[in-house]
Amino acid sequence: MVHSGERVADAPSYNWVYRALPRVLWPYAQLARWDRPIGWQLLMWPCWWSAALAPQWAAPSAVHTGLPSLWHLALFLIGAIAMRGAGCTYNDLVDHKVDAQVARTRSRPLPSGRVSRGRAKMFLVLQSLAGLAVLLQFNLFAVGLGILSLATVAIYPFLKRVTDWPQLGLGLAFSWGALMGWAAYWGSLSLAALALYAGSILWTIGYDTIYAHQDREDDALVGVRSTARLFGERTKPALAILYLGAILCFATAFALTGAGSGGPTWPAYAGLAIGAGQMIWQIRTLDIDDGEQCLKLFKSNALFGWIIFLGLVFSALWMLSFPFAY
Repeated sequence: MVHSGERVADAPSYNWVYRALPRVLWPYAQLARWDRPIGWQLLMWPCWWSAALAPQWAAPSAVHTGLPSLWHLALFLIGAIAMRGAGCTYNDLVDHKVDAQVARTRSRPLPSGRVSRGRAKMFLVLQSLAGLAVLLQFNLFAVGLGILSLATVAIYPFLKRVTDWPQLGLGLAFSWGALMGWAAYWGSLSLAALALYAGSILWTIGYDTIYAHQDREDDALVGVRSTARLFGERTKPALAILYLGAILCFATAFALTGAGSGGPTWPAYAGLAIGAGQMIWQIRTLDIDDGEQCLKLFKSNALFGWIIFLGLVFSALWMLSFPFAY
C-alpha cells in the first residue's frame, strides 16, 4: 500500500505499481498514470476499432479473413500505454501551477515536489521514444499520419485557458487511432475512417465532460474552462446529442466500409445498439454533483469500447463463416 505522503488523491492506493515497482519509481508511474489504466484503454479503443473495421472493407476470401491483425492490435496496445503516459507527463508539466491549486491534482508528483521538472522532462522523452519505436513498425503513410497527431497533443493542455471546449481538443488527440488503424492496414485513409474518427471525437467529448464534473467548482475558482462548466445543468441533454452523434457516425463508418464488400454484418450493428444502450444508461444514471459517481461512469466507457470492438470481431467471423452470402 502506498503511504499518504506518496499517493495521489484520486488514484488507487492498492495497485500493481506499488507491489511490483521500487519505491523510487512510484512518482514516475503516477506521472504516466500507470496506476490508472482507464486512460490508455480509452486511447487504445479507437485504434482497435479501426484495426477491426479496416479489414472488412474487402470481401472475405481464402487469403483474407477480415479479422484484425493481432500484430497491429499488440502494437496499438503498447503504443497507447506509452503515448498516454507521455501525454499525461507533458500535460502535468504544462499544468504544474494550475494543478497545485486544485484539490484533486495538487498531490500529483510535480506540484507535490516528488519529481523535479527536469526529471519529468527526461521521463517524457523516454516514453516518447517508446511510442516512436512502435510507430516505426507501420507503413510510411501511417508513420507520417502518426507524427501529425503530435500537433493535437501539443495544443490540448493550453485549450482550457482559452476555450470552453478543451474536451474537443482531447477528442482530436485521443481519437487519432481511428485513423491510424485504417492507415496501418491499407496505407491510406477513406471516408469510413473519417466517420469513425468523427464519432470517436464526439464520444470522447461526452465521457470527458462527465470526468470534468469532478473539478467543476475548483476549475471555476482558478479560471479553468471546460464543457462541464459550459453545459452545467444542461449536461444530460448535451450528452444525449454528443452520444447520438457518435452512434450515427459509427453507423455511417460501418455502412461506408460495407459498400461493395457486404460487411460489417449484423453483429457489428448489434454491438452498436448495445453500446447505445450503455450510453443511455450513463446519461440516465449521471448525477453531476456526485464526483465519485462521475468517475465511475467515466470509467464505464472501457466497457463501451469492448462492446464495439467485439461486435466488429464477430462481424468478421460471421462473414468468414458465410462468405457466399456477400
